[in-house]
Amino acid sequence: MCGRYASVVSRADLLDRFAVDESNADEPRGQDFNVMPTKDEPVVIARVPKDAGDDAAPERDLRTFRWGLLPFWAKDIKVGARMINARVEVVHENPAYRRAFKSQRALIPVDAFYEWLETDQVGKASKQLKQPFVLRPTDGLTLPLAGLYEVWYDKSLPDDDPNRIMPTYTIITTIATDSVGRIHERMPMAITPDHWDEWLDPRNHDVDELCGLMAPPVDGSLDMYAVSKAINSVKNNGPELLEPLPAEHERTHAPAGCRQGTVADR
Repeated sequence: MCGRYASVVSRADLLDRFAVDESNADEPRGQDFNVMPTKDEPVVIARVPKDAGDDAAPERDLRTFRWGLLPFWAKDIKVGARMINARVEVVHENPAYRRAFKSQRALIPVDAFYEWLETDQVGKASKQLKQPFVLRPTDGLTLPLAGLYEVWYDKSLPDDDPNRIMPTYTIITTIATDSVGRIHERMPMAITPDHWDEWLDPRNHDVDELCGLMAPPVDGSLDMYAVSKAINSVKNNGPELLEPLPAEHERTHAPAGCRQGTVADR
């Protein structure tokens, strides 16, 4: 599962990284170190201009969508909070996602994502305490996660209400690789730069090819280290959320095989 992440790179860097013309981009929304479901965040999509020929290359857009996909048939906006992730095993055939998978695919720019490891400590109401970890690319680049989007219409609002139209997205996940699996059983899928064109092209309907474009981040390509439990509160949102815990604390909480990151490492 991918249920919390950080989106902190600048709009200018996103435009450059994903080769998006500024005229095809929404206004910047600022850094967010604690992205949670239902927030509006940047996504990269592609479209073919209506007046373009059959051989025209799709144009990329950088848009701001709401996290939590709402299928066109959804009756209530609350449905989106339960659809922040789509399992890769069934994404092409699940009724909630198959239309979007066919022609409404996206790249979700993520600078880091968070997962929680169950510890041997017990808290209130005899609940097992969990230690948050951050996972971020070792190369420092924004991680392009595989996603889908839908445009939902709130039929309870009048046609001229700007809030009637709501673009939403979800992140595709898979079984976690060995190292990440020590923290959580699932992880997000990514799309490498050489496959961005094929993935984003809305005219590409080849299910087998599309499934082959997705892959989990290469094992060892992510730094993983324990961070403050301040990330647990949606009220907290600052760069300190990405700072590693002191080495002696991390050694106590790190699962076997995890790389122990420190400020010096970065």
